[in-house]
Amino acid sequence: MCSFLQISRNMHQGNQTTISEFLLLGLSNQPEQQQLLFVLFLGMYLVTVAGNGLIILAIGLDSYLHTPMYLFLANLSFADISSISTSVPKMLMNIHTNSQSISYESCITQMYFSIVFVNIDNFLLGVMAYDRFVAICHPLNYLTIMQLRFCIFLTVVPWVLSNIVALTHTLLLLQLIFCDSSTLPHFFCDLALLLKLSCSDTMINELVLFFVGLLVITFPISLIFFSYICIIRAVLRISSTEGKWKAFSTCGSHLTVVLLFYGTIVGVYFFPSSMLPDDRDKIGAVLFTVVTPMVNPFIYSLRNKDMKGALRKLINRKSFLLLMPWASTFLSSQ
Repeated sequence: MCSFLQISRNMHQGNQTTISEFLLLGLSNQPEQQQLLFVLFLGMYLVTVAGNGLIILAIGLDSYLHTPMYLFLANLSFADISSISTSVPKMLMNIHTNSQSISYESCITQMYFSIVFVNIDNFLLGVMAYDRFVAICHPLNYLTIMQLRFCIFLTVVPWVLSNIVALTHTLLLLQLIFCDSSTLPHFFCDLALLLKLSCSDTMINELVLFFVGLLVITFPISLIFFSYICIIRAVLRISSTEGKWKAFSTCGSHLTVVLLFYGTIVGVYFFPSSMLPDDRDKIGAVLFTVVTPMVNPFIYSLRNKDMKGALRKLINRKSFLLLMPWASTFLSSQ
């Protein structure tokens, strides 16, 4: 991908001077805070990879979990690992080497994949809501509707759409020229900040960013809202309290993740600027790319008996314990 970016860049830069690298200022410019940030984010990164990795392994090795709901969950866990891996390792390396530089090609590549994986999370949450809608509102037809081909289709579509969105923004960004300013007040290459740095006209980029972003957010939220309205109506028609609780419990983990994901969007980007600190973009990015992927495994394992059982069976495998000594520590926290 880097060679493609270099060729495309050379085609559009003409005789103008362009920069070869950007400087990522990170989360703090205080030297005494760098070691704390390194330890904190390294710990969160390892917990995220371990937790989501365990979920993927448990689902893959336990045939009881080979159902549509857990297929989507495994994809969500993989996207979470990938999302945090696009930004945190580079930030940790910069802190460790006391360097703030990132090459032009690496920056654009990092931006591309950060867009991809955040959007995959967004679309998958909509798909998982639809799965719960079919399971609760049409239980007798669930296996007929959620056939293997349809499940694979619902799994592939978020990946395809997310790459189309990311590719659209990337190709438009490659048309821009970056002149003298190369400093990004962030810990990774964010599209909005790159547009601000460009000395070209970014009106088309900003319009596409707004309208595509609106569509990307609106469709999954509408699907989630419709699904849960139907779920609530179906559950309220159940006569027994035990039946209502059992129905709600099957979608409790998903609803918690939905509230966390979209609550972050509302809290960081829709409140007035006067109510939030100046670095709210950094706060939002940390919540999206670090905190949410880290807590998702705990939400799904704490609230899901099947997942807890599968994780225990996975940990009890002697060969797994020899290879993954940290696994028992993760499970003990559940």
